[in-house]
Amino acid sequence: MTVPLGRDICGDLPHAERREWLVTNGIGGYGCGTIAGLLSRHYHGLLVAALKPPLQRTLLLAKLDEQVIYGGQVYALGCNRWADGAVIPQGYRLIERFCLEGTVPVWTFAIADGLLEKRVWMEQGANTTYVRYTLVRASQPLTLSLQALVNYRDHHGNPQGPGWQMQGRPRPQGIEIRAFEGAVPFYLLAAGAEISPAHSWYRHYALAVEQYRGIYPYDDHLHGATVTVDLAVGQSLTLVASTGPDADLNGEAALRRQRLHEQGLLQQWHAAAGQDHPAWVHQLVLAADQFVVGRTVAGTPGKTVIAGYPWFGDWGRDTMIALPGLAIATGRPAIARPILRTFAQYLDQGMLPNLFPEAGESPGYNTVDAILWYFEALRAYYQASQDQALLAELFPALAEVIEWHQRGSRYQIHLDSDGLIYAGEPGVQLTWMDAKVDDWVVTPRIGKPIEISALWYNALVAMAQFAPVLGKSATPYQQLAEQTRQGFQRFWPGNRGYCYDVLDGPEGDDTSLRPNQIVAVALPASELLGPSLLSPVQQRAVVDSVAQHLVTSYGLRSLAADAPQYQGHYGGDRWQRDGAYHQGPVWGWLIGPFVQAHLKVYGDSSLARRFLAPLADHLSDGCIGSLSEIFDGDPPHRPRGAFAQAWTVAEVLRAYRLTVEAPREYQATTGLDMT
Repeated sequence: MTVPLGRDICGDLPHAERREWLVTNGIGGYGCGTIAGLLSRHYHGLLVAALKPPLQRTLLLAKLDEQVIYGGQVYALGCNRWADGAVIPQGYRLIERFCLEGTVPVWTFAIADGLLEKRVWMEQGANTTYVRYTLVRASQPLTLSLQALVNYRDHHGNPQGPGWQMQGRPRPQGIEIRAFEGAVPFYLLAAGAEISPAHSWYRHYALAVEQYRGIYPYDDHLHGATVTVDLAVGQSLTLVASTGPDADLNGEAALRRQRLHEQGLLQQWHAAAGQDHPAWVHQLVLAADQFVVGRTVAGTPGKTVIAGYPWFGDWGRDTMIALPGLAIATGRPAIARPILRTFAQYLDQGMLPNLFPEAGESPGYNTVDAILWYFEALRAYYQASQDQALLAELFPALAEVIEWHQRGSRYQIHLDSDGLIYAGEPGVQLTWMDAKVDDWVVTPRIGKPIEISALWYNALVAMAQFAPVLGKSATPYQQLAEQTRQGFQRFWPGNRGYCYDVLDGPEGDDTSLRPNQIVAVALPASELLGPSLLSPVQQRAVVDSVAQHLVTSYGLRSLAADAPQYQGHYGGDRWQRDGAYHQGPVWGWLIGPFVQAHLKVYGDSSLARRFLAPLADHLSDGCIGSLSEIFDGDPPHRPRGAFAQAWTVAEVLRAYRLTVEAPREYQATTGLDMT
């Protein structure tokens, strides 16, 4: 359970509305909102269903505005902000406590001498949300009335409002809502309650976060039904919102299933990592599972990774960076296997797609690094599983990837004569610093980006490991790796104390101090079969420079603060936000490579682990129980971007395990001698 939040947070609207909650269903659907209860994003809703899992995410149930009659008094528990700025009602004032039970958000409302608890969770594998109310303390019964606000739109937002006639049809123990002819029907169901159809549009909910992001800041929702029930002490009401007419209405049983699911995740973690870990780590293990979802490819069930909530889908690069943390570090290597096999089906000209293709769509291959991170994900998986069958299945495709880089692929991606990888051409963005607004590529990094050649070297070393296992020669890969190792010294300017970020670009070498060089120190395979890419003195200099200029409480700045292009604040419209995206904001996922590099250079696991402590504190801020995508570069480093990001959660978990298992286990899994 996360640290509970009391009235000092819940009753203070600026604090309560910037803290959010998230529940997921394992097939791409989710629910999320503010702990205050008001809507501040187009993405907020109790049921955002994945109608074509894991995507086509559609808002169905936006919220429930609760009203209680107790002791002859009326108490409004809901909270809404309207276009004129008024906040009516102000039910957040009645929240005595908010916490997480595992991943289940729990609100406690104080109503005179009564206490009413509210829990929200989703059924795993189904587009079904449960909202359960329990009267835990009272001197008399109360009447609970729920105003269900429904919709049927893409979760990115497209308000429609009055004039749209949805059809609400009573059915046993609930109501069926059909937005229009051909729409997927959905159901509001509750055993033991009265559910009455309604049809009134509420217009211009004001969405503060969308206004901050320069997005249309209003939304409309339909009052589609009213649910009423009388509760005595100890009694509960469970409202079920689902795309399935036969959803289980037994809230107690459904909550038990969710708890068993989470207990299973923690048992797998303990089996892999042992028992003695702080509570914040357990919370991250549960958060990690929220990103792993099902995806069927060519009729075969598989797995993939949602890059971040609320708006990201499954991305190639993000999946491969996150996979070691989400699967290996959590003690669940088996989930990595179908993901690795699924993505391998989309290899083309030695590249993985950046975005997973939908049915009938062509995949987009505008990423140079996704395939190189794939090698590291496979290496980590094989180290944990010794799965020679998968290695044998994938090795021919990986060998072809190496060949494509040697002869050249799209976007001028090729191995140059100095052993370094060149990539890029005008108008495309290929590295993880990939912001693009219309025709403006903000950080093109055309040339030889440092992390790309480091990842290339890592891939070659991995292939040199894999080859003998399968009875093949490692020599070709060792020779290529040695060529890259020698050429890599070009990144070291000699007197600057840190590496160039990009070599041989259109305007020469890029001397910007960016975090990408930390990858060259951190990658675990880089010293398995020979000398490192950088000397020990160079490695320490890189770690020290990054620590001095880029490290913050929540990760690494994407650019040093003294650079002319530095932007310490992330906000505004799309041009402003994407223009700042990699020009100073802090990226949480980069704390993983930094901690690994620091551990390698200094060998002090306790010291390295201390860099993770602020991110443990962040679990009670932003999205409660998860970790944000980015943060402002300037203090106090407010969370920005996606409020729950897969590679941030994954890399913190992976880095944590490295620090608690060093030096013996770290040496066993990476081959590095830390004695």
